[in-house]
This record gives sequence, C-alpha cells and structure tokens, in this order.
Amino acid sequence: MWTDYSYIAILLICAILFVAITIGLPVILRKFRIVPHKPDALKTSTYECGMETLGKTWIQFNFRYYFYALIFLTMDVMVAFLYPWAIRLRQLGAPALVTILLFISIVVVGYIYAWKNKAFEWE
Repeated sequence: MWTDYSYIAILLICAILFVAITIGLPVILRKFRIVPHKPDALKTSTYECGMETLGKTWIQFNFRYYFYALIFLTMDVMVAFLYPWAIRLRQLGAPALVTILLFISIVVVGYIYAWKNKAFEWE
C-alpha cells in the first residue's frame, strides 16, 4: 500500500512543518504579546564573558582554520567508509576493492592539491 515515495513525502512534509513551526511560533507568540519585544541598546550590545569589548568587535579569523576543519571532516568520512568495507572485504569481492581504491585515489588527489596550494602550512 505504501510505496517508497510516500515515506519520502511524509518525511518531507514533517521537515517542512518542523521548519515552519520553529520559525513561525515565536512570531505568532510575539503577535499575541506572550513573548515580550522590547528592543534596548543594552540588549543589542555585544556581550562576551561579562566584560565590555575593547577595540574592534568585528575580527576576521584566518581562513586556514576552515581548511583544517574540512581536512578533519574528510578523514572522518574516509574512516566511516573504510571501516565497514574492511570488515566485509571477503564477501564484497573485487568490485568493492576497485571502488574503494577509486575513493582513496580521489581523496589522495585532494590532499596533493591542498599540499601544493600550501594549505597545510601554518603561518
């Protein structure tokens, strides 16, 4: 009776409803004055550690932090793919070996590209 697409439709409807309720509920509660809305200069000021900030409050971080985070994420994804593959290697056979070698070669090409662009150097 239920097809695979109906489960996807139910999931999509639930996701849309969740987003609509999450965004719409504070707006509706503010209209009924359940949630107070009194903007104040003290409420909109930058707050960090209970102390007033000194100097500029807008500081740009080095973009290399994001490179390190992406490299760490690719290592995690690689482990997530390699562990189940290594456990079932004998049952999967040669096509799985070729597939995982292709996957590892793509990751290695990405690392070589990052290395040549000096993304691993910390300055």
